[in-house]
Amino acid sequence: MPIDKTLLSGSTSLLVLKLLEDGDKYGYQMIEELRRRSDETFSLKAGTLYPLLHALEQRGDITAWEESSDTARPRRYYHLTEAGRARLAEKETEWRAYAGAMLRVLEGGAGLV
Repeated sequence: MPIDKTLLSGSTSLLVLKLLEDGDKYGYQMIEELRRRSDETFSLKAGTLYPLLHALEQRGDITAWEESSDTARPRRYYHLTEAGRARLAEKETEWRAYAGAMLRVLEGGAGLV
């Protein structure tokens, strides 16, 4: 069953920060890793990812650097900063509280999860 894409819209920065938690990645690598980790449920388009990466960089959550590759253009890698790690921890806590509350409602009430 396809997932309503509006459910993803508020979580994209959390997902991107989480992808960078275990090491630097370039854009296409993040798109593929997200698709793989979510069993093909989440599929970011480049037109969604790159503006988000730019916003995260401006906020200081990530930094970027370039490295030559086999292709004609260098690859731009993204790195999670200490501020980004703190924001990731905050967003994870927030999301887990939200998901837990949602499950409690879906399963009929408090104390069931």
